[in-house]
Amino acid sequence: MQRKYYLLAPGPVPVPPKVLAAMSEPIIHHRAPAFVKVLEEVRGGLKFLFQTKNEVLVLASSGTGAMEGAVTNTLCKGDTSLVVRAGKFGERWAEICEAYGVKPICIDVPWGHAVDPKLIAQELEKNPSIRAVFIQASETSTGVMHPIREVAEIVKKYENTLLVVDAISGIGVFDLPVDKWGLDVVVSGSQKAFMLPPGLAFVTLSDKAMSFVEKSDIPKYYFNYKKEIKKLVKDNETNFTPAVSLIMGLRESLNMIKEDGLEKVFKRHTRLADATRAAAKALGLELYAPDSPSNAVTAIKAPAGIDGQKIVKILRDKHNITIAGGQSEAKGKIFRIAHMGYLDAYDIIMVVSALEMTLKELGVSVEMGQGVKAAAEILEKEM
Repeated sequence: MQRKYYLLAPGPVPVPPKVLAAMSEPIIHHRAPAFVKVLEEVRGGLKFLFQTKNEVLVLASSGTGAMEGAVTNTLCKGDTSLVVRAGKFGERWAEICEAYGVKPICIDVPWGHAVDPKLIAQELEKNPSIRAVFIQASETSTGVMHPIREVAEIVKKYENTLLVVDAISGIGVFDLPVDKWGLDVVVSGSQKAFMLPPGLAFVTLSDKAMSFVEKSDIPKYYFNYKKEIKKLVKDNETNFTPAVSLIMGLRESLNMIKEDGLEKVFKRHTRLADATRAAAKALGLELYAPDSPSNAVTAIKAPAGIDGQKIVKILRDKHNITIAGGQSEAKGKIFRIAHMGYLDAYDIIMVVSALEMTLKELGVSVEMGQGVKAAAEILEKEM
């Protein structure tokens, strides 16, 4: 019999049957009235999820496309930016800036730690020429959640500086009220809490950010936010051919999120994350980001003398469970278990149980069932 496949990686994530069914419907033309109606529903759902009055653009790309567009649409060649570099995706902000002639000043934060907002305040005071602050809401490579609300309070004091947030593994996981907190540019991607396959990127821009868009002189063609917004508002269409089937699925996933309500969605992610972290501690494991963990993914240090990649490999090859290893400087040092999107309590119990067996196979002294017990004690409270 074919073995079941379990996906607990920090993207892609499992896709609900209702969403899969919606994506399997016959293709409709992207300029046809039927699809225009779908896109209209999606626009409202995205505004609800991002908690914004502004348009949320839907792009056919990975989240990195929206990140690139956030740089090319708001800045000018020769501008200076401030980049919080606390993991692999913080590094990506700096790399995109450099690729387009924007000079990044980097705040290098030790991996596994969140940025101290005071460091951002100091750099902005010292460098009034900074035009944008780039940061992750959730640094997926380390399992860290940055203090976005506190950072936003600092940046909003600077009329000529934008706050640009990579919320690819943040939106739909924990509360990020875009308008309430004054976030200027927020990007996300479909393969996380949206419960979709990879292939869609999202971005919303504040009125302040749109004033920067008007002045931007960096060349752009496909990721042209001004044209996308104009086409969306004027015709309720995307500027270029969209990923029709993914957007059909997106309508369904947004309906599921709206049906639950944001508070319930955030609470579910918190509960799954708490259970995962409790299980790790019960097994004598150490969290990689103990002080500011993200509810999207838990990064766990591999036991002394054990290559974290071996844990990932055994879970994949023997138990048919996909989690993620460490990246770059964390490779071999950590493994990451995601708990976002279409996952529930039993997924966490299952992966913790398999982790116990894997650690035992690797010769780690663990008491079988202790991790499962710790997770279950949290999960049973609201079953």
